[in-house]
Amino acid sequence: MSTSGSSYCANLGRQIMRNLAMVGDVMRRRAAGCMAGIYLLFVILASLFPAAFTHHDPTATSPSEKLLAPSALHWFGTDQLGRDVYTRVLYGGRETIVASLLALVIAVVGGLIIGVIAGYAGGWVDAILMRTVDVLLSIPYLLLAITIITAIGFGTIPVALAIGVGLTPSFVRTTRSQVLRVRERAFIDAARVNGASSFRIMVSHVLLNSSGPVGVLAILNFGGVIMSVATLSFLGFGAQPPAAEWGSLINAGRDYLLTAPWLSLLPGLVVVLCALSMTVIAQIIEERQRG
Repeated sequence: MSTSGSSYCANLGRQIMRNLAMVGDVMRRRAAGCMAGIYLLFVILASLFPAAFTHHDPTATSPSEKLLAPSALHWFGTDQLGRDVYTRVLYGGRETIVASLLALVIAVVGGLIIGVIAGYAGGWVDAILMRTVDVLLSIPYLLLAITIITAIGFGTIPVALAIGVGLTPSFVRTTRSQVLRVRERAFIDAARVNGASSFRIMVSHVLLNSSGPVGVLAILNFGGVIMSVATLSFLGFGAQPPAAEWGSLINAGRDYLLTAPWLSLLPGLVVVLCALSMTVIAQIIEERQRG
């Protein structure tokens, strides 16, 4: 075989290997995305409609069945009061997921409103709002959330409100950057010429054309918000006993890590898998946005 023929075969072999690697990577990503989507769908449905996925009462105690290991009857075992841990995870998931969604809604709505006003108005309005945002961004948002909760009280709603307020500055910055790009478009000038008010332009044109990246940012942050809600609940800022949240369930099992590790490990695994699944889906969405 000639040198050129050998070189051609070598190049062809490398190209085939690259294509196979690319196909394998796509298949792995699709498989990971499907698994993440299925898991999240189950968790969301089971958390929003827990009675359809378990027949146990989350608050019913049974001292004779306390600290039972996971089994066919009690998938996640039982706690120190004989309550079914799997059931409490499902009912606690409703609190955690609803709080996470509420926090994101607060952050998105607040970010859109303030970001549109800052970007469209410009001048001293933009300067004051963005300097305030810069100050808030310099504070870790969990620390800011804890400060807010300390001021307004404990509970699921205060946790959601605090996290939402803490996340709002990042959504303000993203919205403003989009508004600065959109407000120079020709259709904005056309709306002004046609006599549209500033309020109508902001709502009908600027807000509408700036909300896409903010929605993507919300999806990217959802996994982190779930972890934040669970963290604050773990620290005792969330729903108080006998109500259950994922973080409080993990915290309740700390004293039994050696004798009944499932009390903390299994709820913790649910939270981690939820956050990882959201990260996988967010990465896929981000790649498609770039592509």
